[in-house]
Amino acid sequence: MANSAHLVRRQSSRELRPQKSYDRMELRELHGRLLSNDATAANSVNYGSLNPGFTDESATSDKEPDTVTGKATKKKDKKEGKGAKKLDLERDGGDDAVFTDGDEERDSWDSKLTFLLATIGYAVGLGNVWRFPYLAQKNGGGAFLIPYFIMLMIEGMPIFFLELAIGQRLRKGATGVWTQVSPYLAGVGIASAVVSFNVALYYNTIISWVLLYFVKSFQDPLPWSSCPPSGNGTDHECYVSSPTQYFWYRKTLDISPSITEPGNFNLQIAGSLVAAWFLVYLCLSKGIASSTKIVYVTAIFPYVVLILFFFRGVTLEGMSDGIFHLFTPKWEKLQDPVVWLEAGTQIFFSLGLGFGGLIAFASYNPVNNNCCRDAITVSLTNCMTSLFAGLVIFSVIGFKAHLIHNECLREQDLLHLILNSTTPGEPLPPVGTLFSFRAPNGTFLNVPMPANHTCNLQDELDRSASGPGLAFIIFTEAINQFKFAPFWSILFFSMLFTLGIDSQFGTLEGVVTSITDMKLFPNLRKEILTGILCSICCCLSMMFSHGAGNYIFVLFDSFSGNVPLLIIAFCECVGVAYIYGLSRFAEDIQLMTGKRPHLYWLFCWKYLSPCAMIIILTASWIKIFTEGSTYPRWNAETGESVDAEWPGWALCMALLLVLMSTLWIPIVAIARAFGHTLFQKEEPAWFPSDDLRDFHGIVAHEPTAAEQFLFGFREDGTEGVCCPTKARKNDDDDDDDDDQLN
Repeated sequence: MANSAHLVRRQSSRELRPQKSYDRMELRELHGRLLSNDATAANSVNYGSLNPGFTDESATSDKEPDTVTGKATKKKDKKEGKGAKKLDLERDGGDDAVFTDGDEERDSWDSKLTFLLATIGYAVGLGNVWRFPYLAQKNGGGAFLIPYFIMLMIEGMPIFFLELAIGQRLRKGATGVWTQVSPYLAGVGIASAVVSFNVALYYNTIISWVLLYFVKSFQDPLPWSSCPPSGNGTDHECYVSSPTQYFWYRKTLDISPSITEPGNFNLQIAGSLVAAWFLVYLCLSKGIASSTKIVYVTAIFPYVVLILFFFRGVTLEGMSDGIFHLFTPKWEKLQDPVVWLEAGTQIFFSLGLGFGGLIAFASYNPVNNNCCRDAITVSLTNCMTSLFAGLVIFSVIGFKAHLIHNECLREQDLLHLILNSTTPGEPLPPVGTLFSFRAPNGTFLNVPMPANHTCNLQDELDRSASGPGLAFIIFTEAINQFKFAPFWSILFFSMLFTLGIDSQFGTLEGVVTSITDMKLFPNLRKEILTGILCSICCCLSMMFSHGAGNYIFVLFDSFSGNVPLLIIAFCECVGVAYIYGLSRFAEDIQLMTGKRPHLYWLFCWKYLSPCAMIIILTASWIKIFTEGSTYPRWNAETGESVDAEWPGWALCMALLLVLMSTLWIPIVAIARAFGHTLFQKEEPAWFPSDDLRDFHGIVAHEPTAAEQFLFGFREDGTEGVCCPTKARKNDDDDDDDDDQLN
């Protein structure tokens, strides 16, 4: 933390409060958790606001400066006689003392910039580039921005803030955090870890596809720039689709006709998957301290490439048509509830809520970090990135649509020449086969037989795709027409790789941190645990490396994250607002940031965000049951994707993907209700409430009239409009509580 911001803060803290060395407190927090052993002496039946696991011990109550040596020494009190940990004094090359308690230290960010870049890289992912532009164009263009930003304000930013704050306050991964909030909520952390595991499986498959295209981008001409010859003319499947579609579906995926036909094992996909998982392991093997050196590249590089593509895109013919098509408002779309549903789900998943990655990232922050400012900064950065990516993508899509439209016009002119040169009623050869005829100028032409299409520029713009179709088909088709196409292809797929890999960091970090906090393998080093996890994921991801692997990928993408993450985030809001205590949470944030959260945040956490998630979840199920669920099946004869019904076994697999994560929530709660504890009670992380309260000059908060009316806050510490909770204990009573526990 020896950076300029830290030095400025150190100087200001000494000038304002010479008796309090704030940087000493920060270093102490980073290098040890100053807790007494008796914090875990016994289990208590009190949870939520009365949970003794939230005992706050300020370092100032346990240490006092030695006037002779200038060092801090242990204050002798009654806890020392109970077997308290002997804290050792160390020097860290400066005037400040660093205290350690001999326990394994939790990783920490080396600077605030590293944390911001890692969090932005985690939140800004592939969905910003290939899903948001498609949803905006599909759901009303500029009108879609209204529900998009409304959902950002009532759902995205509040839950983002909540996860950062609770992770920074309790200083554990998702499992450890929700176990401390209440043992009944321990299943929420397990559910987050399972969802992250499932999503990491198929998300890394995208990275493996990107690696394949990145390697092939070094060829000139690009291998997807033209159709391969086949006998008397062009390959039929390639001709009726396009060179980029043919290369994607046939040469890359070698796709089968349906999910029920596995087809051949794809060795190149399997090899690429092994390479992708090995790269993920190299980046995460040493934990957060190692990956911080990588986020400077993975978080910044995509913006550099997007800016380059932006300046390239605005010079292309037809770019204005693409951008105009994207943002032309269709106000009637706002009456469709599906538009609001998709806006909410896009905000939810684009910010990475419910995975546990944000909680894990925040647990590595200093205790005084301004998590409110971070939540607003990262959320707005994520949404502005989506808008900017939409400009870039649709400027290129407009160029591509112009090319196809002009090519269609040329083919129609050629078809008219052929029809004029042949006898009426004479049979014409199949589309794509070579055909010789005499042109009006007397020359003989030998050309592939064109198809009879209706040329419409608006139809071409409406054919924009989402997901892999946008990246591997539409965008590559436009890149084919660029000068120095291999260079732009290398840039594009390197951007996709960096967008995907840092999101994968956060997803897997949520799994690793949860396993570590659960102490399932207490003697296993983190690099070995990460290696075992990546090896298991690599073996399981081979299910995506056969002919039907793309259909399995769609199954995972459709069901493994959507419903489970909504349920997890709903439980998070309930856990903080109704179990932990909204007033207590607001006080914790005030201690960490120096400012009490605005009434708006409290209202969202308790009422608005849970209601929005219930509506989205209900609408999702209604849509599935009324409209059914289908997947895009590739038809090689017609060269296009057609919707097909999922077979019964696939729907059972989809249900399993949902239940294998969400069932942990009721299972753990029921087990706890019957007296079974799945996880050992952990010591709460060190939180210097007294130091923070003195430093910020915080006084006891008196509930305002609005807080009393909306949340039932009372001066005796109870809260709740309908069912008030018991009065929360004061921090001054911590010692007495510890006596009772023993």
